[in-house]
Amino acid sequence: MIPEYIITIFLSVIGYLLSIILLLCLLSVFFYFFTLWYRWKDREKHSLNLVTLLIAVPQDNEVKIDATENILASLGTLYKSPKFKFLSVFNSQPSFSLEIVGTHDDIKFYICIPKKYQDLVEKQFYSVYAGADIRVVDEPNIFFEKGHVEYAWLGLKKTPFYPIKTYKEIPTDPLSSITSVLSKLGQGETMAIQMVLSPTDGSWSKAGKGFISSTKKSESNAEKASYKVDARQLEAIENKSSKTGFETALRLVSIAPDRDTAKRNMGNLKACFTQFESPWNKLSGRKIRLNSLFVDDFIYKYPIIFWHKGMTILSVDEIASIFHLPNKSIETPNLHWLKAKKAAAPPDSPESGLYIGDNIYRGVDTKIHLTDSDRQRHFYIVGQTGVGKSWLLADMALQDIKAGKGVCFIDPHDTYESILERIPPERVDDVIYFDPSQTDRPMGFNVMECDRDDQKDFVTSSIINLMYKLYDPYKTGIVGPRFEHAIRNIMLTVMSEPGATFIEIVRCLTDPSYVQYLLPKVQDPMVKRYWTDQIAQTNDFHKSEVLDYIVSKFGRFITNTMMRNIIGQSTSSFNFREAMDNGKILIINLAKGTIGEENSAFLGLVLIPKILIAAMSRQDTPEANRRDFYLYVDEFQNFATQDFAIILSEARKYHLNLTVANQFVSQMDEEVKNAVFGNVGSICSFRVGISDADFLSHQFQPTFGEHDLLNLGTGEIYLKTLVNGTPKPPFSVKVAAIEKQKPGNPKMAEMIKKLSSLKYGRPLAIVESDIAKRARL
Repeated sequence: MIPEYIITIFLSVIGYLLSIILLLCLLSVFFYFFTLWYRWKDREKHSLNLVTLLIAVPQDNEVKIDATENILASLGTLYKSPKFKFLSVFNSQPSFSLEIVGTHDDIKFYICIPKKYQDLVEKQFYSVYAGADIRVVDEPNIFFEKGHVEYAWLGLKKTPFYPIKTYKEIPTDPLSSITSVLSKLGQGETMAIQMVLSPTDGSWSKAGKGFISSTKKSESNAEKASYKVDARQLEAIENKSSKTGFETALRLVSIAPDRDTAKRNMGNLKACFTQFESPWNKLSGRKIRLNSLFVDDFIYKYPIIFWHKGMTILSVDEIASIFHLPNKSIETPNLHWLKAKKAAAPPDSPESGLYIGDNIYRGVDTKIHLTDSDRQRHFYIVGQTGVGKSWLLADMALQDIKAGKGVCFIDPHDTYESILERIPPERVDDVIYFDPSQTDRPMGFNVMECDRDDQKDFVTSSIINLMYKLYDPYKTGIVGPRFEHAIRNIMLTVMSEPGATFIEIVRCLTDPSYVQYLLPKVQDPMVKRYWTDQIAQTNDFHKSEVLDYIVSKFGRFITNTMMRNIIGQSTSSFNFREAMDNGKILIINLAKGTIGEENSAFLGLVLIPKILIAAMSRQDTPEANRRDFYLYVDEFQNFATQDFAIILSEARKYHLNLTVANQFVSQMDEEVKNAVFGNVGSICSFRVGISDADFLSHQFQPTFGEHDLLNLGTGEIYLKTLVNGTPKPPFSVKVAAIEKQKPGNPKMAEMIKKLSSLKYGRPLAIVESDIAKRARL
């Protein structure tokens, strides 16, 4: 029989042991939940400090997959070693997420990283993809209320040091099959692949190397060797163990309007990962216990929670096989390529002047300005319709207007309305609005008006160039030397009488008595002899052959009542020289829809030479006193003759600064094209067509090529300009159009139109009466 005191001692010991065990259990449970809370808390903090980068690369890039492997290896150095090994469970590693998101419209590549590592990651990618576009974006929201969602979580089937297949062992780019599935999504369908990576301490690698060592050791003994592990397997394990590895959470999401579609899409996506199955390991599905927790993990980019740690560790080549940026070998449709490359603005870009827009390159936003001195070398804009040309012109003009500068805006469209609606109140009195379709109070524009005799030859040449432009643009002989000789003498004869107009040219051709009236006033003996010798000795048939041809061409503008009441007035309603010297605002409305294409072209072709004549007349003023005047011409090819080439080469010294735009380079005559690209200081290209891209690529090489010019987005330009007179390499700009963003005032526009009509127009009855008297209509 056992003594009672022994039983008491035994029970006491058992009680103490149970208490200790219970305490240890309680401590373990506490430690478990405390650790869980601590890691969960830290994960939320981490996820809220993430920044999402959208990465797009040029479609013609040839960067190989191993470049991504190298980038990942450099990020593996971010591992933070704990001070004490037992604290490793509390040690939260920096993690980042690689994501591929596919929708019906496109397939995009994202990387989500802690903000403090943003610069590091961007530099790593830029070092490999020099032309990449990396921008901070909002996190893609792939979940929507009515969609059905399917989830999958993939992990390694076996011990982490056993490798899966990588791109080196797969005959085609593994990304092709993944993106192929994503490219087949219908409307309202979305799929996403998320790989949350955390650097590791390398213990998995040591385990792999230990396995190799023990295997080789055991099999070195012939009696004990089992030869269950072949040399290829050991080589594969050694290869993986030698690389940087990441704790990997590989999550898949499929969303579709109905359950069957979502499941089918998920099945197709999961099937893509079978290509990575090796003889030793594979990616297989893990059980998702709570969908709501999985969604939280996905949205917040949570890394592997500690009880799953060490189960799925992928080496950098395994990760790169699944996620890497596409190159030109990937022919999947809908990939989000960088359509047009970006380039940095010059470091010495002006910080003030005319604001064009922003150069955003590698996260640096540089405001692009043009100085007045650089603008004196003129500005050329080209681009297809609808890309933002007209608004850039309007925005530039409005900035000049608000800065108190003199401006002339010649517009064959309706951009003038946007300008008039935004004229500052303090500049309303400076506006001269010329609208040919305003027939109740027509403004006068006397094409023949000259202040000095030396201007007469220039006016005559401009009319001859006009006739070539309108009726013989390819110089086929329709307008030839005989015509030039006749019209030059007829115009000089008519201009001998002050106040003569275009109408008098036709009268001179049809009324011999009017010629006899003018001849005593003609001072040039060669012009007189044209009438007294050449015409007098020409038979009626040959005389009418030349003169009737001129009448047929000029007559159409005189028989048109609207045009006659403009060009038939003896005195012009406004003086270009005064407008330049006094900083006026000329808005010339040549809208083809209201006045007709031929009338629009005619007025533009006679207005621009008159502006040049006014500018050149400033030679009587010291250059330091010549006020800058800015001429804007949209669709300028309609008004460009040889005179335009003179403006580009000569106008700078007279402070007439041109900004011209058109849709196609091919619209310009060869002579004008040579003048533009030979004299213009700044060339700005929006998106253009194939033939223009071929031509313009020579202007923007080597920075930009044809592909870039063909794929610029709306409001995006390439700019080749001067800085302090020095040519700079071309760069990319996002046009700001700041004035467009401000509301216009239609009432202001109407008020300006009425005010300008009252100040510069004349009553219709008076105009018609005056013309009838002079023309003897």
